[in-house]
Amino acid sequence: MSFPGVGLAKGLAVTLRTMTKKSVTAQYPDVQPVLPPRSRGVIALLEENCTVCMLCARECPDWCIYIDSHKETLPAAEPNARARTRNVLDRFAIDFSLCMYCGICIEVCPFDALFWSPEFEYAETDIHELTHEREKLREWMWTVPAPPALDPAAEEPKEIATARKAADKLAAAAAAAADAEEKGDDA
Repeated sequence: MSFPGVGLAKGLAVTLRTMTKKSVTAQYPDVQPVLPPRSRGVIALLEENCTVCMLCARECPDWCIYIDSHKETLPAAEPNARARTRNVLDRFAIDFSLCMYCGICIEVCPFDALFWSPEFEYAETDIHELTHEREKLREWMWTVPAPPALDPAAEEPKEIATARKAADKLAAAAAAAADAEEKGDDA
C-alpha cells in the first residue's frame, strides 16, 4: 500500500541530493575545454596534395564543397615528348552552414588533401560568412594533430609484404648472379 505524496518526496530527495553536489559547468569563454585527441572540429585543406579530382565534392551528401579549377599545359621535358596538362586549383570552399560533418569528403580523398582539425571556434554573425575559402581552410591545416603511431605488434600490410617478397627475390637473384660471375672469374 502506498501513501499519498511518496512520489513527491522521492523527487524532492533527488533534487536535494543534486543541489548539494558541486557543479561541473565549464566556464567556456574564459576556460578553454580540454578536447580529446583527434577530435572533429572543421575540415582543413592541404592544397599541395589536392589534384582537383572533385571526388570530395561529388561524394558530399550536402553539396557544400565548391571547387573551381582550370587546365594548365606544361611544356614537354624532352624534345620528342608531348606536353602534359594538369588541373590547377582556383577555388576550394566549404559552406559550414550546410556541412553535416560526416567526414565522407576526408575518407574519399585519394591524395590526403583533407583532414579533421580540432578547431571549433569559427562562429560568425552572418550565415553567409560560414563559407570558408581555401586560405582559411589552409590556416586550419596547421592545427591538425599528427596521426597516431602505428602499432608495432600489428601485422604488416599485404601491399608492403608483397613488395618486400618481390624485392627479396630480386636481391637473391642478383646475389646468385654475382656468385656465379665470381665463380666464372675464378675458373
